[in-house]
Amino acid sequence: MPQRPINLPVCAHCDGFPKVAITTGQTTPTGERRTITADCPACRGTGHALPARAYARTGA
Repeated sequence: MPQRPINLPVCAHCDGFPKVAITTGQTTPTGERRTITADCPACRGTGHALPARAYARTGA
């Protein structure tokens, strides 16, 4: 019998889009835009909200 994956709730801060690319407004010598990436600080880039007890176990 197949097992179902655990259904974790989506992070309320990033709505499930934990990693974003932000343009800096500069271009590279080849004409591409320079970007930086940022992770959601609430879910640490996972996109899922963890229960409070999970944070207590990780020591964060």
